[in-house]
Amino acid sequence: MIAKRFEDLLFWQKARELTRIIYNYARNGEFKKDYGLKDQIQRALISVMSNIAEGFGRGGNNEFIQYLFTAKGSLSEVKSQLYIAVDLGYIGSAEFSKIIRHDRTEEITMMMNSFIKSLKGGGRKGLKTD
Repeated sequence: MIAKRFEDLLFWQKARELTRIIYNYARNGEFKKDYGLKDQIQRALISVMSNIAEGFGRGGNNEFIQYLFTAKGSLSEVKSQLYIAVDLGYIGSAEFSKIIRHDRTEEITMMMNSFIKSLKGGGRKGLKTD
């Protein structure tokens, strides 16, 4: 299936779900009082979704790929910040495992990698080529 809207991209949908999950954690306990970490992780989450959407909207494969790499970088930032949150006790190890080890972040990364590969190979139609 060819995506006609960025909302059709499964990895954007999964990034949206991850954003919702982490925002919910950040609203509770000590996490919500740690304004620096809370704000930074929320900005990084927003960056993941926004870069996917913006890249899609640009219309060119090369530009889209560049934005997807930026989104992947922001997702790595989220992962790093989640390690801080678990180390500080803001997120329990079981919740951390659900987010990290049960591969929400890795799944999104792998999906973006696969999509980038298909864009580089010209396998996707409907996006203009640069």
